[in-house]
Amino acid sequence: MRRRHFISGTLLTGLLAASGTSLAGVPDDFTVESPVGGTKFTLSKARGRWVVLHFLLKTECPVCLRHTREYARRAGELKDTTQVFLKPDSVEEIRAWAEQLKESGITVYRDADAKLAEAFSIPGGYRFHGQVVHYPALLILDTTGKEVFRHVGKDNGDRVAFDALVAKLKELQK
Repeated sequence: MRRRHFISGTLLTGLLAASGTSLAGVPDDFTVESPVGGTKFTLSKARGRWVVLHFLLKTECPVCLRHTREYARRAGELKDTTQVFLKPDSVEEIRAWAEQLKESGITVYRDADAKLAEAFSIPGGYRFHGQVVHYPALLILDTTGKEVFRHVGKDNGDRVAFDALVAKLKELQK
């Protein structure tokens, strides 16, 4: 029964996003900070650019690391697009995780207690490495900050491949 509820909720969220209808509580603006260097990302300052939000899993996730490295390596292919990698971990955990990515030059932002994931209705309840976390997700926000696409993975390996993201952005930017 819970599984059916999750699928229905995900379907409803996707239909609302596709129709341009906002979900209650979805932030018009937000700011997140990186525990490494204190860099901040504020959505309103990114107006005019496409924004891709990557809601990564809490804990050490080798799939997340591989996924993030691929997106970082190929970031130059995403014109007028800002990628925002979010983890709900502690400051110390993100610093340790970012150390494994330092050669990529990527910034990892902290979504403290997954509050931003909750605001964007990313479902929780995924059991991973002995913890219960939100599901991995990728959201695309258009140049006005409105959500126009979402993919919520059913497990840590269910991700949007980089080439699929490029194709989706081209489709949306027409």
